[in-house]
Amino acid sequence: MIKRSSAALLALIALVIGTGSPGAAASAADPTHPGPVYRTVADKSGKLSLQTFGRPDGKDMVFRISGSVYANVEGNSLGAALPHGQKLFNVEGYNIRRLYRVPGTNQLYQLSREIVFYTDPMDPKRVVREWQNPVDGKTYPVVPINNDTVNFGPFPITPSFAGPPLQRLHEETVWTSDIPVRTDFGSTLGERFGLVGGVYAAQEMFDFSVDEREVVARTRPGVPSGAMKTKISWSRTSPWAPFMCLAETDVRGQLTYHARSWSLNSYADVEPWLRAEVERNHPLYKAAPSAPGPSENSWTSFYNKQLGEGATTWESWCAANGR
Repeated sequence: MIKRSSAALLALIALVIGTGSPGAAASAADPTHPGPVYRTVADKSGKLSLQTFGRPDGKDMVFRISGSVYANVEGNSLGAALPHGQKLFNVEGYNIRRLYRVPGTNQLYQLSREIVFYTDPMDPKRVVREWQNPVDGKTYPVVPINNDTVNFGPFPITPSFAGPPLQRLHEETVWTSDIPVRTDFGSTLGERFGLVGGVYAAQEMFDFSVDEREVVARTRPGVPSGAMKTKISWSRTSPWAPFMCLAETDVRGQLTYHARSWSLNSYADVEPWLRAEVERNHPLYKAAPSAPGPSENSWTSFYNKQLGEGATTWESWCAANGR
């Protein structure tokens, strides 16, 4: 997913302090433990939003992601080759994250990695390895969303720290974040990816909801353990994914992602089929990062891993990998 910049966005949109084992946490005496800083927050929305950034007890948590991807083609201009509204993929994966305190300060980071696989539109548990581009007729390797890392911060935590406005709907507390994303990859990377003007332009939309009983339990004084039971609805309209080798400048249309996400206490709670895929091909994503560092999004990840940080171009990658 593309990098997001507000407090509500930090909630989405998933290694260990002092050890090497997934899901472990700093002890309460560790200067990077978030608990002492979290404990100072008085605002209800501040407490809730922080608990979507990560577990206040300092351990890894997961936001499991499950949804679908559709072709959004203005005027159905591609006709039968790629009709408007066609379901192209399912998406299945997660973001694994935790809170990290800058030692000796009230500054927190959200540290995370996210891995999301494109899966068969008829079978969400079957990872798609290749995709036939219906415009040029060529088959390309499918590259999952694999962002290492997705870090936000530092952001100062004080007793007045507040989250987004909250709304009560039936028995749930909800909040929303709708974000227009614009990133000039032509200027920042020197790679245009076939985008109009070399600019990635997308819309990210999130709804968060927490059952009212959970809200009461998780906003009491102190440092709660475990992950807050949270549900998220996520939608994104964005350009064709880089592996599809469809230049936005030439092929009119976009992708619409529609997914739901829910919190899990740890990597161990991810379904066995998904863990097997991760452990076989992407073992780094079993744990959150251990310290702050540079962040990736879907496009910079492709640039770094597939294009060798600019050693080759997107057009050259498509030419070499299409068959």
